[in-house]
Amino acid sequence: MFSAIGRIFRTPDLRRKIVFTLGIVALFRLGSFIPTPFVDFNNVQACLAVNANTGTAGLYDMVNLFSGGALLQLSIFALGIMPYITASIITQLLRVVIPHFETLHKEGQAGQAKLTQYTRYLTIALAVLQATTLITVARSGQLFGSLANQACQNLVAQEWWAILIMIITMTAGTGLIMWFGELITERGVGNGMSLLIFTSIAATFPSGLWVIKEQRGWEVFFFVILVGIIVIGAVVFVEQSQRRIPVQYAKRVVGRRTYGGSSTYIPIKVNMAGVIPVIFASAILYLPMLLAQFNQPKAGEEPAAWVVWVQNNLVYGDQPLYMLVFFLLVIGFTFFYVQITFNPEEVADNMKKYSGFVPGIRAGRPTAEYLNYVLTRITSAGSLYLGTIALLPLVALSFFGANENFPFGGASILIIVGVGLETVKQIDAQLQQRHYEGLLK
Repeated sequence: MFSAIGRIFRTPDLRRKIVFTLGIVALFRLGSFIPTPFVDFNNVQACLAVNANTGTAGLYDMVNLFSGGALLQLSIFALGIMPYITASIITQLLRVVIPHFETLHKEGQAGQAKLTQYTRYLTIALAVLQATTLITVARSGQLFGSLANQACQNLVAQEWWAILIMIITMTAGTGLIMWFGELITERGVGNGMSLLIFTSIAATFPSGLWVIKEQRGWEVFFFVILVGIIVIGAVVFVEQSQRRIPVQYAKRVVGRRTYGGSSTYIPIKVNMAGVIPVIFASAILYLPMLLAQFNQPKAGEEPAAWVVWVQNNLVYGDQPLYMLVFFLLVIGFTFFYVQITFNPEEVADNMKKYSGFVPGIRAGRPTAEYLNYVLTRITSAGSLYLGTIALLPLVALSFFGANENFPFGGASILIIVGVGLETVKQIDAQLQQRHYEGLLK
């Protein structure tokens, strides 16, 4: 292992790529601490300190996680990578609704470039919308939830021109992050957007673990570390697991050449949906909490019955109803997303077109039905696995009382492990091209 790492830095091309990637990551983290103009930095830091001490679960905890803590600091990179993630998901879903998007998807590199351009435009539009919403919430004093600190009511300037400048700054920050990600993909190592998300989430791990140590002591701290190691091992095992469906291609004679006759397989991963269902489920369950937060009663008035019910049952926390609905939504979105991204009929038609077949299964519709049967069984196990991982922070809330400080669960651990494995594989592939021996054994 150490000799392989030494070969990385002795290879000039690979060394330049890694140093370039680390430089972009450093710039990304630096921007997360630069405050947006007309934001009261001292008041924001005071509210963050109160929020950390009380362990309050606010409305923007998920978005704050993906921004590496930049959102609640109202920095120039406050929106983080979330507008791009949302735009990418919407673009994928539009393939089902708009035939033009599906046509572009099938056109190869040219079509993908067009879809990427649409994603960029949509990212900027979503960034403007999210920046406006964030500043509106900050002006209303609701950014840190129910904190009664007077400083949390005066976080940003109230003038219209100052608000406009803040919106433009945060939107420009999102555009800069998107450019950083594309630079890493083009000139660095790994997928740029994924690495920036990885960096944002990993940056919160040390502080989260240290807060657990401060609040619960060394015994709970080491217990959480042990649980984290077990969870990471289990996630790595499941993320690498796949069902390989054998495919045989018949021989074809075209002129004087013979084509086909080879054997391959279709890999169906246990977790084909990745972290998308967890994000979908969290977004859906944020809506009732958002509506309830913007329908708070005036002084002396009683809150509406539905607001009380939402606050008692559907607020992010250890409420049994919330946990049950969250678990079921993750399972449902897993099946939904897998059906969109993997079409058994399309795969069967492509196999038939090139004289491919699954041994023992007739080509065409029987193959599609067989693939759908296998996919349903694999997805059933994968959805239960995703739901269990997503519930880990809520279970930690029941035991430790501070779910936002528990880093080994939910979307965070899935992204950390997935991006880490993919990046190591890419470095390993580049090492094997040059030295015939990589990082992985």
